[in-house]
Amino acid sequence: MHFDKTGNHPALAIGFLFKGLKLVNHPELRKFIIIPVLINIVLYSVALALSYFYIADLINQFIPGWLLWLSWVLWPLFFISFFIGGFFTFTVLANLLASPFYGHLSAKTLAIISDQPVTLAEPPLAKVLFAELKRMGYLLTRALPLLIVSFIPGINVIAPVLWALFGAWGMALEYLAYPLENQGVLFSEQKQLVKSVRLGALSFGGLAVLGLTIPVLNIIIAPAAVIGATLYLNEIKRD
Repeated sequence: MHFDKTGNHPALAIGFLFKGLKLVNHPELRKFIIIPVLINIVLYSVALALSYFYIADLINQFIPGWLLWLSWVLWPLFFISFFIGGFFTFTVLANLLASPFYGHLSAKTLAIISDQPVTLAEPPLAKVLFAELKRMGYLLTRALPLLIVSFIPGINVIAPVLWALFGAWGMALEYLAYPLENQGVLFSEQKQLVKSVRLGALSFGGLAVLGLTIPVLNIIIAPAAVIGATLYLNEIKRD
């Protein structure tokens, strides 16, 4: 399998996420969406509560006295970094818990648009779990340096931009994984395929990250992104 270069077009990728949002209320998809939505409600409520009670105090502790005069700039930068990093972490956790439903949601979406039954290529469970751990390890090894940068005065000015790019890339890998795994493609190959349409993938993932920061919308953006990623993949994949 390989991806057509048209998949690198940002407008094409973004368009499929909007199509995913339109299909969220499709009668045949609802049963695969209800439980993931409930998982998202619980986890994002916890994330908001932690942000409200702890992040402000934590941020103030890490602004040194000699930079207090810049606090009006640094405080928002710190907050944005923690906000993006924290919500990305909760999103990965939510997707991990909802992954059994998202796999079937992707398969059902493909069945609807192709108007024929779809047979899932299900690799051995051990291979799937190993692939999931590799993806989590890949993201974690890139999140930790960003977390360190967020605490370094001066350098942390660029942290929000780096977190945004990291979140966009991580979400692209995350949501494209479901339709790819349904076809038996695991993480090592997934990563190479998504890199071949990096700009389109970053656009898709970036819009998904933006949706995750908007209250109410962040509850349904994950299943919408799974549907959109399935449509996107179906459009650009070539055997």
